[in-house]
Amino acid sequence: MRVGLVQLTVSDDPAANLPQTLALVREAAAGGASFVLTPECTNLLSSQREHQNAVLHHEEADPTLAALRTEAQALGVWLLIGSLGLKTNDPDGRFANRSFLIGPDGQVVSRYDKIHMFDVTVSETEAYRESAGYRPGGQAVLADTPFGKLGLTVCYDVRFPYLHRALAKAGATILTVPAAFNHITGAAHWEVLLRARAIETGCFVLAPAQTGFHPEALGKGRRTHGHSLVVAPWGEVLADGGTDPGVVFADLDFAQVALARGRVPSLTHDREFTGP
Repeated sequence: MRVGLVQLTVSDDPAANLPQTLALVREAAAGGASFVLTPECTNLLSSQREHQNAVLHHEEADPTLAALRTEAQALGVWLLIGSLGLKTNDPDGRFANRSFLIGPDGQVVSRYDKIHMFDVTVSETEAYRESAGYRPGGQAVLADTPFGKLGLTVCYDVRFPYLHRALAKAGATILTVPAAFNHITGAAHWEVLLRARAIETGCFVLAPAQTGFHPEALGKGRRTHGHSLVVAPWGEVLADGGTDPGVVFADLDFAQVALARGRVPSLTHDREFTGP
């Protein structure tokens, strides 16, 4: 199966971002991808909560979701919308960071709300508190498709191996890790984390990413790492999207899942222990 990972450089304007996203989804389908994936924060990257509140929508009214569902149906492809920022009915007004799997009929097959929030200080001048604006999810999600079971994760989730192991033990053969990975942590950790998750689980790892500088009308903007990756179950990098917006393709041979797991069957070697 051919996959197409869409690499984006979005701004804080969902309406301006959508045409670029649609164009690259079409490019991926034209290149033969039957499964197309977009990054985390496909509709916008913004650090300003007031601005987010002004431009974001609830799921049922979100124009990016509606347009991408229509496009998936028109192209006849499976589409992972890496995530969208969406309004919720939470009393504290926090948003959801929600990933969607869309079928070739345009219907939503699965939803996943990012569990682990990016609350970090990466340097003396750069800190993030994702949980201030977004509320974490609490449910791991496994999605059924004709080409296998998908374990859905988002960005910072990649640092928590137990989530990916649980998804693999529940039947996942593909793990999706759409991201808007910080440029500092990305340079140090992005590839090794993704390869580790693939090696530990014997899964394909598909990680479409944001890239470059993301301007904000009311903020200083931010930089993301890029390098959308496709990693095989044995840990080889099959495709790397570099640092420019575009589409990166890879052809997946699912026999590699059984081969990797047969050589090192660590998913069957759990043992109970006490302590520390």
